[in-house]
Amino acid sequence: MALTTPVLRTDRLRLRPFTDADTDALFTLHSSTTVMRYWDSPPWTEPARAGRFLARCREMADDGTGVRVAVSRTGDGAFVGWCGLSEWTPVHRSASLGYCLDEAMWGHGYATEAARALLRWAFDTLDLNRVQAEADTRNDASARVLEKVGFVREGTLREDCVVNGEVSDSWVYGLLRRDWRPSHGPVPAR
Repeated sequence: MALTTPVLRTDRLRLRPFTDADTDALFTLHSSTTVMRYWDSPPWTEPARAGRFLARCREMADDGTGVRVAVSRTGDGAFVGWCGLSEWTPVHRSASLGYCLDEAMWGHGYATEAARALLRWAFDTLDLNRVQAEADTRNDASARVLEKVGFVREGTLREDCVVNGEVSDSWVYGLLRRDWRPSHGPVPAR
């Protein structure tokens, strides 16, 4: 079952399907060693990776396993990053949340705002019961985002990633429908 990628608005952000015009911004985002510091893959070194990322976003929506949306500011249209749900399993009513923001956009609450908007859509439209997320144990900022939107830390995956020769642990977070408390909802874009 294919998924329709949502278009959502918050007070400051617009979440929308990716377009080919996002290719350069995606490459810049994912080629940053600072942004990719806590990811389970190294920074991109070839621009073609952005095209493959966009193709994978379309595949996820087409095969019904998830959605990724570009996040931009409503005021000036600046590319903030992306937010997505993957591993959507309708029979279990579960999915995994992920997000990646440009370093210049950190510290403004954009990740929290985008995650909250996508989660509201996921619980309301996809009728999810559970959303899972993971964060590198050294990434305090990402852990705070997850906790702000209601996730509970459920455990630690010990030494689950090795990137550029560096071994790291990940925290596993879960958010259940019964614990979901949307404080500000997105409105459909016009």
